Amino acid sequence: SLFRLKDLEVPKLGDCDVHVKMLAAPINPADINMIQGTYPLLSPLPAVGGNEGVGEVLEVGRRVTALKPGDWVIPADAGLGTWRTQGIFPEEMLLKVPSDIPVLCAATLSVNPCTAFRVLADFESLAPGDSVIQNAANSGVGQAVIQIARASGIKTINVVRDRPDLPKLVERLKALGADHVVTEEMLRKPEMKDIFKSIPRPRLALNCVGGKSTTEMLRHLQPKGTMVTYGGMAKQPVMVPVSAFIFRDVRLRGFWMTQWRKDHVQDQESVAAMMDALCQLIRRGQLTAPACTEVPLQDYSAALEASMKPFVSSKQILLL
Repeated sequence: SLFRLKDLEVPKLGDCDVHVKMLAAPINPADINMIQGTYPLLSPLPAVGGNEGVGEVLEVGRRVTALKPGDWVIPADAGLGTWRTQGIFPEEMLLKVPSDIPVLCAATLSVNPCTAFRVLADFESLAPGDSVIQNAANSGVGQAVIQIARASGIKTINVVRDRPDLPKLVERLKALGADHVVTEEMLRKPEMKDIFKSIPRPRLALNCVGGKSTTEMLRHLQPKGTMVTYGGMAKQPVMVPVSAFIFRDVRLRGFWMTQWRKDHVQDQESVAAMMDALCQLIRRGQLTAPACTEVPLQDYSAALEASMKPFVSSKQILLL
């Protein structure tokens, strides 16, 4: 295995540094991709894995003003290396989050809900009653999209792969607020027309799969609609019929949370507004953590293995 659990000395606290005790950190697909070297971010080795998580501030350097001991913090950006019990980080690498939200919500806040929030807000101006269609609807982003859309009065059509426990998954997504849940096979069926008797065709499609099901999803998009690709779980390209461009003028866009953060380094107001909106939804019970399996750090290899199994509907969270 590429992994070792190591005991390291905690370095000295610099004037602008923050000493953090990590509380919990999830294992996300992008973390695995980074380790495999198939992600555009590469950490110099040896490196600590993990791009997301929540920690508690133990101590701050004398020039740190925004944080104090007891505060909860999450990474301000990817590449922090959250799979550790403690760390010393420069203040600007951390974002304060309220400590009155559940720890698993805080631990899973900085990647998936932020991605869901941005893809819903930044590409089409959606109004209550509008609809979106998304694939991999049971992913971390997918579950957040369902809940954020629901809170804004936006209808969701959610595409999942067929599986043995499909009725259970459908029930779980509907409990989160999904309006419709369909399998990839159903996208081709005439019954799809029945869905559009009660809700409008989507103006926005969210794709993190690629391949054939994405082409099928595109078919249901309104003229001049937008498809945003933010992942490629199937490792297959997106194929688009020429007719979709000419006769329906669909737009194809891409989104990468890491890039959005880079573009908004000077615009902390946008970052704060997003975090506030998400924390409000969490406090009101309108945004929950994805289904999680909590694993003690020493069982990390079982957790990594579990996170790479097909049809996983539970996110592995390392408890630190």
